[in-house]
Amino acid sequence: QVRLVESGGGLVQAGGSLRLSCAASGSIFSINAMGWDRQAPGKKRELVARITSGGSTNYADSVKGRFTISRDNAKNTVYLQMNSLKPEDTAVYFCNADIRVVDTVWGMDYWGKGTLVTVSS
Repeated sequence: QVRLVESGGGLVQAGGSLRLSCAASGSIFSINAMGWDRQAPGKKRELVARITSGGSTNYADSVKGRFTISRDNAKNTVYLQMNSLKPEDTAVYFCNADIRVVDTVWGMDYWGKGTLVTVSS
């Protein structure tokens, strides 16, 4: 069994910062890519940022230069530092990871339950 648990969401004023964390736990053999998606009210879920096991990153155009994704492989944790937040960043943020479980051959995608980020104007 694998769990992804997000933390760090909340209410912040426009221009402010938040740091999201997501810790993976369970019978983990290895973790490949990790990342964050978000879903705003009435909108489709969209990719925010991804980071590979080697540290390569990619970002949605809307967050480039404001958000930074990082990971601590020793802690099986991925972070999302969000600066210069805008009201349009308001969404539920979901952590995801491609995890290979012990005694399996292939990795699978796992998702957290999400954490709400609200940016007030």
